Amino acid sequence: MKDEKTIVETPEKENPQNSRREFLKTAGTVAAGAVAASATTFGKAPYAYSASNPIKWRLQTYSGAPLGAHVIKPQIEAFNRAAYGQMEIELYYADQLVPTNELFRAMQNGVIDAVQSDDASMASPVDINVFGGYFPFSTRYSLDLPVLFKYYGLDKIWKEAYDEVKNVEWLGAGAWDPLHIFTKEPIRKLADMKGKRVFGVPTAGKFLSRYGLVPVTLPWDDIEVALQTGELDGVAWCGFTEAYEVGWADVCNYALLNNVTGAWCGSYFANSKSWAKIPPHLQELFKLSMDSSHYYRQVWYWGGEAKLRVEGKKMELTTIPAEEWDTVVKDAQEFWDELASISPRAAKVVQIFKDYSKVMEKAGVPYRYS
Repeated sequence: MKDEKTIVETPEKENPQNSRREFLKTAGTVAAGAVAASATTFGKAPYAYSASNPIKWRLQTYSGAPLGAHVIKPQIEAFNRAAYGQMEIELYYADQLVPTNELFRAMQNGVIDAVQSDDASMASPVDINVFGGYFPFSTRYSLDLPVLFKYYGLDKIWKEAYDEVKNVEWLGAGAWDPLHIFTKEPIRKLADMKGKRVFGVPTAGKFLSRYGLVPVTLPWDDIEVALQTGELDGVAWCGFTEAYEVGWADVCNYALLNNVTGAWCGSYFANSKSWAKIPPHLQELFKLSMDSSHYYRQVWYWGGEAKLRVEGKKMELTTIPAEEWDTVVKDAQEFWDELASISPRAAKVVQIFKDYSKVMEKAGVPYRYS
């Protein structure tokens, strides 16, 4: 009996090779089952549900369709693909849903969910809106702007300002193209600006008006016709890349090489309730798509500006002599100080521009050449 009990309680010694094979076989079966369950629980089910009932957003950009094809359309298309049916953004171009100067209020009231624009053009009710768009001589190159936001504190100031506004989320800023003046008649000296009616962004227009330029506000899609009919004498709204892309180079004869600013400052905004309805992973995905759009524009504008200045044949290039243009640069400092008086926060922004300019000048080549 003792021997029989021993035999029952002590199993035959297993071959180690057989044990490993059996373990791998069993583990593989279990893992396959887990993957299948995971796909059903976390893949197919939510996708099937969200595909029939996705989160819907309406986003309007400041730009018309030809320009929007570069500055935002690739981003929105990529986001919609990556959202995997959980969310879909409908893209609208300038003035399609509401006029550009009503964008902010429309977003705040929930008429639209999100906006891509500069602060000044969309009439943001904040004390730093004058720094959106083109702020004269605040930047030299497109990389200056993201550096100012990331390392010099403009991001914190913009967030602070918009946190004071009900039902609006400021999501981030990026750089666009430099500001040049394109006209039907040439500008070869400051006096040539006098009386020329130009379409442009508010702050730069206000600054240039001291030299006789007359800022005019029109719907974006009407600009080309207004140039053809003589309602406008030119545009002070963009760089070479946009002028060629949207057709304004076809109706303007001259391009002034002296640029007023190195980069347009634009931002993304969302209605707070619309933003809160989006789960965290889609919020993060949208911000990543913003970064992708910023990168796209950096490359598109940087290459386009140089290429079209050298190879573009549609407009004759003109230049205001350096000794005369230097007075414009000097005047900009006075303009900065005027706008710094708007509020303590505006004064902080101006001081950041001044501090940054000093650093860049001291850094020298390749940050500044003169």
